[in-house]
Amino acid sequence: MRYVLRKLGLFLLTLWAAVTLNFLLPRLMPGSPTDAALAKLAQNGPVSPATKAAIEAQLGVPGGSVWSQYVDYLNQVVHLNFGDSYTYAEKVSTLVGQALPWTLVMVGIVTILAFVVGTLLGVFAAWHRGTWMDALPTLAGTFLSAFPYFWTALLLVYFLGYQAKLFPTTGAYAAGTVPNASGSFLGDALMHALLPALTIFITSLGGWISGMRNSMINTLGDDYIVFAEANGLHSRTVAMRYAARNAILPNLTSFGLALGGVVGGSLLVEQVYSYPGVGYLLYNAVTNQDYPLMQALFLMITVSVLLANFVVDILYGFLDPRTRK
Repeated sequence: MRYVLRKLGLFLLTLWAAVTLNFLLPRLMPGSPTDAALAKLAQNGPVSPATKAAIEAQLGVPGGSVWSQYVDYLNQVVHLNFGDSYTYAEKVSTLVGQALPWTLVMVGIVTILAFVVGTLLGVFAAWHRGTWMDALPTLAGTFLSAFPYFWTALLLVYFLGYQAKLFPTTGAYAAGTVPNASGSFLGDALMHALLPALTIFITSLGGWISGMRNSMINTLGDDYIVFAEANGLHSRTVAMRYAARNAILPNLTSFGLALGGVVGGSLLVEQVYSYPGVGYLLYNAVTNQDYPLMQALFLMITVSVLLANFVVDILYGFLDPRTRK
């Protein structure tokens, strides 16, 4: 119980620090939405102070001291009220609610799938260490992971999208379609999600393979593994029930953090494919100096990662009692 309370206290302290940084960082960035609008108007001549004041009022740019803005911001966070977006002139909560499902379904499923496949391949490679069955998945995963997300995305768009014309290359569904629960729309959405999903899967698979392989090789040298093999247990039993069960702990920690990061989407991948997820929304918010939208997205991403980290810490305390000391 003391272990849980200690972790909870650390979580709350970190959450407050994250909320404060989330408030400060957008305001430390150069420029503002008003400056961007005035720069466009200035191309046609000088802009009067009255015009500047009108633009600020239209955009809802916060006024007053930084401290008063901070107090108002904390009040908004408590009530989950993040105001209106400068860019889209809509409620921030509405925009996030529209983008979040696309990211959770596409990035979430791919993250889980990459973790499962990569972990199993890591177990397979470690158990057959020193053979071609070890070298093939390890080298292939390392090679594919060496490419940046956006480069892999561009290659897939060119070869599978434009050349082979196997998949759509932009958006989450066909233009002019209204999202619904029909089979035709779901099939269309699946086709649009395959290329972004394949990009994330390819570039993240190598990390899971390498992490599990290295951890399991260290475990295979422990005395209890040697004892199990000496007692004539089946190799699959030794590999999965003894070696992999203990070796998976580091990968499990990384998986928890990866799930927390799912909420943030994959900014570069969503940008390449114009996929309407959280990453694409965040890019537009940063580009347009949209403080309310940026703060809501940053806070959502931060809280999800902190919660995932907190849950993993608690699970680790039960899986490995030594961490509670």
